[in-house]
Amino acid sequence: MKLKVISKENKENGSVELPSQFNEPIRKDLVKRAVLTIQSNNRQAYGASPEAGLRHSTRVSKRRRDYRGCYGQGISRVPRKITSRRGTRMNWVGAEAPGTVGGRRAHPPKAEKKWDKKINDKERKKAIRSALSAVVLKNIVSERGHKLPENYPFILDDDFEKLKKSKEVITALSNLGFKEELDRASTNKVRAGRGKSRARKYKTKSSILFIVKDDCELLKSAKNIKGAQIVKVNQLNTELLAPGADIGRVSLFSKGAIEKLEKEKLFM
Repeated sequence: MKLKVISKENKENGSVELPSQFNEPIRKDLVKRAVLTIQSNNRQAYGASPEAGLRHSTRVSKRRRDYRGCYGQGISRVPRKITSRRGTRMNWVGAEAPGTVGGRRAHPPKAEKKWDKKINDKERKKAIRSALSAVVLKNIVSERGHKLPENYPFILDDDFEKLKKSKEVITALSNLGFKEELDRASTNKVRAGRGKSRARKYKTKSSILFIVKDDCELLKSAKNIKGAQIVKVNQLNTELLAPGADIGRVSLFSKGAIEKLEKEKLFM
C-alpha cells in the first residue's frame, strides 16, 4: 500500500510504500488481549491496612470465674471492647467482628493481590501489527467516530516534527482538514459515577496519535492538544493504537517514522 507524503501546508510531497507491518490481518481478539495486559500491568495495587478494625483490645474470656469474662451474663460471644467498668461489671460494645460497628471488613481487598497479566512476545508484536493495519483503513477509523479529511490516510512530511508551538501544530492540522476532529476532541463529556467527586468530572475523547522517528520539537508542542498523544515509533503499543481495545485510532506517521519502522523491522 502506497501513501502520499503531505506537508504542513497540505501540499503533496512524494509518496511512501508502507512496510510489511501494515499488511497484518486484523485480529480484534488479539488486540483486546494485548490492551488488557497493558492496563492490568499499569494497575496500582491497593488494599486495606492489616490493622484496620483491630486497633483495640477485645479479649473476652468465656471461662466461669475469669475476670473480664462474659460467662453467665446472658450475652452472645461477640468480641467486645470495654468502654467503662465498675469492679467486675463491664460496660462494653461489640467490636472487631465484621457485623459490629467499627469492626473489620470480612473480606477486604488485599494489597498483595497480583493484578498483572502476561502475553507472549510474538502475540504482543502480532497485536501491534494488527492495530497498525487498522489505522490506515479509512472506513474502520471513521466507524470509531473520528472526523477525517478526504485524503486520509497519508504520511506527514518530516518538517512537521520541527513545529515548536502548540498553536503552530493546531494551525497545521486545520490546514490538513482536522479542524472537525479537534473540535470533537475538545468537547467535554460529563463522567458518570464517583469520578466526578475525584477530580475527574469530564471524559477526554481520544483523538489524533502522532508517531515520530526520535526526539523532536513535536514531542513537546503536540502533547498540549486535547485528546492527542505523541509517541516515538519504537515505543508504540496496542493501547495507544487502539484505546479501550477499539481498533482504528486516527494516526499520523512522520516519513522518518515509517522509514525507521521498515529499516529496523520493528514489531516483527
